[in-house]
Amino acid sequence: MTAPTPPDMRQIAKSERARALRQKPCVVWLTGLSAAGKSSIASGLESRLFGRGLHCYLLDGDTVRQGLSRDLGYSDADRQEHIRRVGELARLFVDAGLIVMVALISPFRAERSAVRALFEQGEFIEVFVNTPLSVCEQRDPKGLYRRARSGQVPLFTGIDSPYEAPEHPEVMLPADEIGIDECVSRLVDFLESRGNIPVRDEP
Repeated sequence: MTAPTPPDMRQIAKSERARALRQKPCVVWLTGLSAAGKSSIASGLESRLFGRGLHCYLLDGDTVRQGLSRDLGYSDADRQEHIRRVGELARLFVDAGLIVMVALISPFRAERSAVRALFEQGEFIEVFVNTPLSVCEQRDPKGLYRRARSGQVPLFTGIDSPYEAPEHPEVMLPADEIGIDECVSRLVDFLESRGNIPVRDEP
């Protein structure tokens, strides 16, 4: 009796997936204070790319905390582990050929650098959503700053826990000066300039 032919165990390369999807995978990592506009910008970018037929996915820090990181609190150690988990998840999506948007406060430079190290050169795009603390406090859509100021929310980033702004981000967005659409357009332009997505022909 002839032995069955073993299945092809060759692993599909990231470059092959990228060619099939006609895009260059990467992670767009949006960091900034709470209420800076990270999630709105990331969601707008996802919608813009999806509307152009591109393959993308949004990982929002709050959403991931409801599932993958639901066992974690808000101590420095727990925040670091949360960032690590999101980074590893983003790496898998990039390996699958996707463009991944991550909206995460990720306050510490060391943890963001550790996530960057998971990716190949040029795959990690750090985006600093540079909205001043005073503006974020004015927005305060969830009332978190008010509660933090009154001591109800300990270790809140920007109040009694530090936020370490990126020193050399690939993109800096002054989200207190320009609107969400303009922020998204700047990111689209950046991705086009880097060859991550095709340049759209002018109408």
